[in-house]
Amino acid sequence: MIERRYRELVRRDLGEVPAVVLLGPRQVGKTTLARAIASEDPETLYVDLGDPTEASRFAEAREYLDLHRHRLVILDEVQLLPGLFRLLRGQIDARRRAGRRAGHFLLLGSASRALLRQSAESLAGRVAYHELPVLDALETGSDLNALWLEVASRTASRPAPTGQA
Repeated sequence: MIERRYRELVRRDLGEVPAVVLLGPRQVGKTTLARAIASEDPETLYVDLGDPTEASRFAEAREYLDLHRHRLVILDEVQLLPGLFRLLRGQIDARRRAGRRAGHFLLLGSASRALLRQSAESLAGRVAYHELPVLDALETGSDLNALWLEVASRTASRPAPTGQA
């Protein structure tokens, strides 16, 4: 697995705020990053809301989350349950009252306007946001000079475009 620079940032925020929302387009590594964070603590609960079996646990969401109130809960594909944010607000507040200040939820989803609006309204003051971009050259461990020379040599070897008037 490629070590993402965002891993440390997400971990730091989980130590400071109750919820972290990790947004980004499909296939950029949100789930892989979340699973890597989950692997650091066997108590972490990962739930894929895109899986109907796992999502069915949220028919009684409050009770289900109450059972796991002492764990970091990772909810993947959170945009599939938009009404969940109001419930998470109450969950966070109850956990705070019990003395647990940070690291309650890691929420993964696509960066849709509706998701951002709902989470911002419901989780104001309780959440940090990060948008996970595609891998960059620094994260791949590639030799940037070699990449630059390869691109330059390919560009130089192409025939010049012919101009048409």
